[in-house]
Amino acid sequence: MRDVAKSLLGLVALSFVVFLPSLASASDDPELIFKRSTVWHFLTPDHKLAVYAIDDPVVDGVACHFTLPEKGGVEGMLGLAEETSDISLACRQVGPISFKEKFEQGSDMYRQSRSLFFKKMQIVRGCDAKRNVLVYLVYSDKLIEGSPKNSTSTVPIMPWGDTQAAKCGDWLK
Repeated sequence: MRDVAKSLLGLVALSFVVFLPSLASASDDPELIFKRSTVWHFLTPDHKLAVYAIDDPVVDGVACHFTLPEKGGVEGMLGLAEETSDISLACRQVGPISFKEKFEQGSDMYRQSRSLFFKKMQIVRGCDAKRNVLVYLVYSDKLIEGSPKNSTSTVPIMPWGDTQAAKCGDWLK
């Protein structure tokens, strides 16, 4: 009986480690724009492509849209499917660009778990100071082997109305 209690306690502790970080970032969740079915299933959810929008939390005036595949079937329905690493990304200037704080090259803009334990998707931000362009990279990685699949999008920082263009190089750490 004591072993069962220890196992349950370990399971509860593990669930806090795995799920608590996702609860903390719930306010930063991307907005679902739409989903499109790609494979039909009779009694279980279809495979889908889901398109999301997210505003850069450090750079006002930049929004990114990304598309993720979502597995259906029994594994997808139960939340046990390991999602593929095929993610596309497009970022654009949607208003005057201003920076809230300094950032490092390759700093995380957004991250999301893509499997129960081992895979995550990340959008990272950088600055091409010479060209005054923000560079966004999306990729997924696995704890053990990683993934070479990625997508890159760039946002040239342009004046907006009467607002002068900010210089991203001034905001690098």
